[in-house]
Amino acid sequence: MPDFAAMRRAMIDGQVRTGNVTDLRVIAAMLDLPRERFVSPDKAELAYVDLDLSVGGSGRPARWLLKPMVLARLLQAAQVREGDRVLDIGAATGYSSAVLGRLAGSVVALEEDPDLAQAAKRTLAELGLGNVTVVNGPLRVGWPKGGPYDLILLEGATEIVPHHLQAQLKEGGRLLCVLRRGAAGRAMLYRVQAGELSGWPVFDAMAPVLPGFEQVPEFVF
Repeated sequence: MPDFAAMRRAMIDGQVRTGNVTDLRVIAAMLDLPRERFVSPDKAELAYVDLDLSVGGSGRPARWLLKPMVLARLLQAAQVREGDRVLDIGAATGYSSAVLGRLAGSVVALEEDPDLAQAAKRTLAELGLGNVTVVNGPLRVGWPKGGPYDLILLEGATEIVPHHLQAQLKEGGRLLCVLRRGAAGRAMLYRVQAGELSGWPVFDAMAPVLPGFEQVPEFVF
C-alpha cells in the first residue's frame, strides 16, 4: 500500500516550497488533503507527481488537475481570505475546490462534465467540506446566480482574456488563470477596479486549455 502521507509531504517539499510558495495556509491545506482521493484508483500513485493529471474525457472534452506547484502559486497570488466567496471554474473532480474550501468562506465548484461533477460532490462530502457547493453547467458562462464573487479561479488555461466574467466579480474582486498564447503561458492576476478589469502576469506557467476558453480562429478572406 503506497504511503500517501509521505508522498504528500514530498510533493510539498519538492514542488510547492521549491516553487516559492510560502503561504502557510495554502501549504497546510495541500498537506492535509488526500489528493489521491480525487483521481481514479489506477492513477492514485500518480496523484502527487509534477504534472497536469488527466481525470476524465472519455467521449467528452479532456479534463485535468493542475500541477500542484501551479495551483499552489495561483492560490498564493490570489491571497484567499477566510470570508471570501469563490467561484472555481473547471472544478473537475473537486481537488482545487477542496483546497479553496480550506482557505475561503464558501466555494461554488463549477463543472460541466456531469460525471466529474458527481464524483466531486461525493468526494467533497466524504471529506466533510460542507462549504463547497458543486454545480453543473458550461464553464465559459460561469455561475452568475451565485455571485458576485470575491475571487474566481480558472482550473486550467484560457486563450482569451476572460472579460466576460467581470460582471460576476465584486469591485476589487480577483480572477486568477493561466493565459496561454500558443506555446507560451503566464499565470495572470486580474482585478476589478473602478468597473474595469485589469491584469498583470505573476509567473510563467502552462496548463491545458479549459473547454469554452479556446481562441476562435479569425476568418481570413
